Amino acid sequence: MKDYLQKAYCMNQSMRIYAAITTDIVKEAKKTFNMWPSSAAALGRLLTISAIMSCTYKSGEFLNIKVDGDGPIGRMTVEATDGKVRGFAQNPGVFLENNTGGINITQAVGAGTIEVIKDLHMRQPFSSSCEIVSGDIAQDFTYYFAKSEQIPSSVGLGVAFTNDSEIKAAGGFLIQVMPGCKDEYIEKLENKLKNLKPTTEMIDAGYTAEDIINEITDGDYEILETKELKYECNCNKERFARGLKSLGKVTLEEILNEDHKAEITCNFCNKKYTFSEDDLKEIILECK
Repeated sequence: MKDYLQKAYCMNQSMRIYAAITTDIVKEAKKTFNMWPSSAAALGRLLTISAIMSCTYKSGEFLNIKVDGDGPIGRMTVEATDGKVRGFAQNPGVFLENNTGGINITQAVGAGTIEVIKDLHMRQPFSSSCEIVSGDIAQDFTYYFAKSEQIPSSVGLGVAFTNDSEIKAAGGFLIQVMPGCKDEYIEKLENKLKNLKPTTEMIDAGYTAEDIINEITDGDYEILETKELKYECNCNKERFARGLKSLGKVTLEEILNEDHKAEITCNFCNKKYTFSEDDLKEIILECK
């Protein structure tokens, strides 16, 4: 099954719920960067919530999300639009265990900040930020929505591994309370979330997106939309050529004379682009 998201109303249409399966997305990231478990789990959760968030905006609107912690993973960066995501971690080779022998995410992420930049096709992008409250990613984005966007929300994220540390499944959910929601519905949701199975447990058990929605709402929901999700990098040689051109004629001539070529690796997909002597000469001519 391809990665996908389902959007639904629940609690008498007073709440929106988004549930997503992102197994292939997280597998792609882990394979691309040869990620160790803590890094893969943290970035996988961030990729999942970013994919979900991109589906809460209009088509073509763009998100750039950075989780900048002081843990060994360092900064994680994700870009998302229309359910398409790409991202990377500063240090993909992190594996920490918690007290029960499980994968430790919170210490791997550490303390720091979350920054969300939204390009909504207005005069300038909108930026908001908040502190990392746990490093769990799910708790951090629940806090982000409440503090930075003033939207009462709940986020659940999970990445499950096989015994040999490969990605078995990944996914998550986002619940948002709509204006005018009755207190009785909020109380009902809070009580449900207190006893809800951990998201990783649901994902590991093979839950579909609709299974997750059904688990949270006890069957009281209405599916509104199903959308495909995927890991997609939009890099190309022309874009990196423009980046080289921005270095200026003098710097490019130094590269040409000393190295006779330039090689650039995309941070988001690890693809390498090589610019030969002729390529560099052409770019230098364009600088003139």
